[in-house]
Amino acid sequence: MIYLFLLGRLIVGAYYIHSGWKHFKNHAAMVGYAKTKKAPMPELTIPLTGAFLVIAGLSFLLGAYPLIGALCLVAFFVPVTFMMHDYWNVQDPQMKSAQRINFEKNMALLGSGLMFLAIQNPWPLSLGLHF
Repeated sequence: MIYLFLLGRLIVGAYYIHSGWKHFKNHAAMVGYAKTKKAPMPELTIPLTGAFLVIAGLSFLLGAYPLIGALCLVAFFVPVTFMMHDYWNVQDPQMKSAQRINFEKNMALLGSGLMFLAIQNPWPLSLGLHF
């Protein structure tokens, strides 16, 4: 089971690192979209949220400071999910459906991030760094 846990950590960690990297790589486009959603200070919050995702990804991938990784996810998903994927405010049926899917996906990822908090530290096959 510890090898399955490690495989899961590698997959989840890589997912968050890649997602966070896109915040930097596609900065201008993401800032533009955030502005359409009236997000506060998108020039600052886009790289900040990207950093949260990269930190979470590295934390899970390495098993280092998983509390910090999980808290970064919460700090990312709570505001982003409700602000950027507000399907209840969308009129176009296709866009509403797409936003609802992203909202529900983010809620599931938030839930999994919270479950990381229940895993006893240090994590198996990890660097063993934790609080």
